[in-house]
Amino acid sequence: MKIVFMEADTLGRDVDLSAFHTLGEVVAYGKSEPEQNAQRIKDADVVIANKIMINEALLKDCENVKLVCLTATGTNNVDFDYVNKRGISVANVKGYSTDSVAQHTFALLFYLYEKLAFYDKYVKSGEYVKCDIFSKFDVHFHELSGKCWGIVGLGEIGRKVAVLAEAFGCKVVYYSTTGSHNDTDFQRVDKECLFRESDIISIHAPLNETTRDFVGEQEFDLMKKDAVLLNLGRGPIVNQEALANALKQDKIGGAGLDVLTVEPMEEGNPLLEIQDSTKLIITPHTAWATVEARQRCADEVCKNIKAFLAGENRNLCRA
Repeated sequence: MKIVFMEADTLGRDVDLSAFHTLGEVVAYGKSEPEQNAQRIKDADVVIANKIMINEALLKDCENVKLVCLTATGTNNVDFDYVNKRGISVANVKGYSTDSVAQHTFALLFYLYEKLAFYDKYVKSGEYVKCDIFSKFDVHFHELSGKCWGIVGLGEIGRKVAVLAEAFGCKVVYYSTTGSHNDTDFQRVDKECLFRESDIISIHAPLNETTRDFVGEQEFDLMKKDAVLLNLGRGPIVNQEALANALKQDKIGGAGLDVLTVEPMEEGNPLLEIQDSTKLIITPHTAWATVEARQRCADEVCKNIKAFLAGENRNLCRA
């Protein structure tokens, strides 16, 4: 059996892939090369990919492919009509990044909420050396206890964040993007209530037609002036132009993003105009990428291949 990694660098070169070599021949390409991708997998039995479009253009000449493994949870890059017609199975990975993303959610929040950029700069600039008192709190910050934390998307990651937020003393409410999710442990509210009442809003929803541009000008107008928005779902859920305007006009207190509409970030992205780190922090889609989570992701893919070979239905996806 031949296993081909199409985008091995997206897992990181420090991740141990040795377990895959027990299953067959392994070929690992670091990065996608659109003009070469189809040729690279022409004789592959298993294809391992992340962001590459899994469609007819890629697979039409690949007679041996039986399984496509995604090193991700999302499947929006798969043409299921085509793979189903070909009898090609698709398996994703789930739950591998829950702790990592939840941790990163709070890292973004505390960086903004405690104005750490300001106070770090204050000390490193030498101003604290000149200070005549032991403390400085000119730029105000607040406790989480007693605040309302609104969650968009109460899946596995959203629920982990909800539990941690409660541990800090927050009241947690959530909005169901499908309209059908009910969790008896937390209060479900409508969209307007969530944006109007929340002091912190974190997004952990998938991207679909319901969630695209879910947060725009109207939502920023509803939010409290000191509220913080965190997006750890998908970039297009938040309208970037509207967010940039909201930050410039002080409609909200700040925003922390790990995802953008186009990744890597485009040169003309309006958020690049916001240079005040007390208002905005953007990380380059790293919330999922702790050392442990990346290794866990690779291990889960390996388990998916083993299960498939054993005839088991492990993480197989349907449209």
